[in-house]
Amino acid sequence: MARRALKIVSWTSMALASSGFYLYSNKYIDPNDFGAVRIGRAVATTAVISYDYLTSLRSVPYGSEEYAQLKSEVHRRSAERLRELCCANRGTFIKVGQHLGALDYLLPEEYTSTLKVLHSQAPQSSMQEIQQVIREDLGKEIQDLFQSFEDTPLGAASLAQVHKAVLYDGRTVAVKVQHPKVQAQSSKDILLMEVLVGAVKQLFPEFEFMWLVDEAKKNLPLELDFLNEGKNAEKVAEMLKRFEFLKVPRIYWELSTRRVLLMEFVEGGQVNDKAYMEKNQIDVNEISRQLGKMYSEMIFVNGFVHCDPHPGNVLVRKRPGTGKVEIILLDHGLYQILTDEFRLDYCHLWQALIKADMKRVKKYSQRLGAGDLYPLFACMLTARSWDSVNKGIGRAPVTADEDVEIRNNAAAYLPQISQLLNKVPRQMLLILKTNDLLRGIETALSTRASASSFLNMSRCCTRALAAHKKKKTCSLLKRTQISLEESLSLWQINLHELFLRVRGSWLGNWIFALFYWLSPAPH
Repeated sequence: MARRALKIVSWTSMALASSGFYLYSNKYIDPNDFGAVRIGRAVATTAVISYDYLTSLRSVPYGSEEYAQLKSEVHRRSAERLRELCCANRGTFIKVGQHLGALDYLLPEEYTSTLKVLHSQAPQSSMQEIQQVIREDLGKEIQDLFQSFEDTPLGAASLAQVHKAVLYDGRTVAVKVQHPKVQAQSSKDILLMEVLVGAVKQLFPEFEFMWLVDEAKKNLPLELDFLNEGKNAEKVAEMLKRFEFLKVPRIYWELSTRRVLLMEFVEGGQVNDKAYMEKNQIDVNEISRQLGKMYSEMIFVNGFVHCDPHPGNVLVRKRPGTGKVEIILLDHGLYQILTDEFRLDYCHLWQALIKADMKRVKKYSQRLGAGDLYPLFACMLTARSWDSVNKGIGRAPVTADEDVEIRNNAAAYLPQISQLLNKVPRQMLLILKTNDLLRGIETALSTRASASSFLNMSRCCTRALAAHKKKKTCSLLKRTQISLEESLSLWQINLHELFLRVRGSWLGNWIFALFYWLSPAPH
């Protein structure tokens, strides 16, 4: 029996050793991709983070300076553990981590600053894996389809990577190829996240992040379908064709599938790269204005919103031939379609916020699900303090002190923020994310203090509400009256913008200084 047991142990050991060597040496198999490894890693990380929060703050008086400092340290440690988990498990985990990193003013700064780096730490698939996906989806080898194909990707994201290539007819294209394991792993990863978030909710009742899992569950299948992305690209290009400054790369359908997308290749600098803009003599204020126009049109007028405007997806350049400034919009996998009811309530709310009409701010915030948390909701939407919201967000520029106050409040009100995000319509979640990404671009370009974004919002809200009123009436007289009121409102906005531009110019400053000097001194 002993000899037989020894024989079994020996054969088992040899089999395990051989399997281990095979997995280690095989380029196509990564032990990290096995479900047990991924689940174990996620469970262990969640347990360690939960234990840290439960034990580290227990013996310190709540609200004290020591408590605040210790809590910041726990936030930082936990965010770093979460980032390491995302990098190790890749795919869906990185996607969700990137989403969290974009939630400025909604999450503590320790989390957002730590998780933001995931945009530049996305994994790369090997050329063998890329060849495998192209072979499976297009039925041909790379060399049969392309005259040249660059091995090094132009960029790698959580779900895919992009390579530059040249077709045999001479067209230069961008080839977006999905990471081969993402499709199979995504549904299991979401289920795992759902279980872990539910478990954490039992330990910390104020922790309500199930909205994030729900969003990932709904949006990931759409983002993993590149044919859907191509249709979105064509739809937004048609929808915003009146904006000459917008460039959406053309889709080549003949070589596109659910996992491979061929697009026109367009070069440019990232929208937050001030050095690139200075070198190419691109006005950052013009870019900020155009970006505001584009997104205001999408949100308030059309209700079809590109929801991933992080700097890697928004490029700028001077158009070859004309030299006109152009914004290039990439990655059309994630769009939010707004219902008319939501869109019109959102228009009314922003008009109220811009005019500091607090009665209507409360009314339309509550219509959008904020309930008694409407002051917090208004602050989250505008990224301004409640004092600034009361005074009028277009009247005073944001200051560094106000930014610090907002971040501190985000940390202090995290349970209420989580509760609010669980209550508002699902459409609002991606809008909040989009707002934060756009504000991050404005901050990088130092244009956030400009009133142009609020003026663009005002125009679009005015047009959208007027169009809705005209649609509801059959009376020609009434439609004419609505059109006149709309024209008057737009004229007032244009006049106000002209006043601000003149006042901000060198000549305007000189004229205002002269008037001040000539005006009689008060007695």
